[in-house]
Amino acid sequence: MNPKKKRKDRIKRHKRVRAKIIGIKEVPRVSVFRSASYIYAQVVDDKSGKTSLSVNDIKLKDSNKTKNSLQIGQLLGEELKKKGVTKIVFDRGGFKYHGRVKALADGLREAGIKF
Repeated sequence: MNPKKKRKDRIKRHKRVRAKIIGIKEVPRVSVFRSASYIYAQVVDDKSGKTSLSVNDIKLKDSNKTKNSLQIGQLLGEELKKKGVTKIVFDRGGFKYHGRVKALADGLREAGIKF
């Protein structure tokens, strides 16, 4: 498949989902971006338009990307709990919900975050 079409289709899916979900201060949106090498997640309050927290796996040394994603999810979950957030809206960014995106979500759930 053409890489440009693949990216364009992902962005189209993401826009379709973003039209329906919104994060607020009490229940923020966790937005996920998955590149070929790394995974990034950020906690967004759409009402104020601010990112309150962001994490990525750039500094993790494990060569298994799925394990890194799980660790990032757990780390983000712990940081959210410190801020008093227990419920979120999960935004997979147009990516399929499997592999690294699912591992990040599982890490959040292990940390006690509900969505």
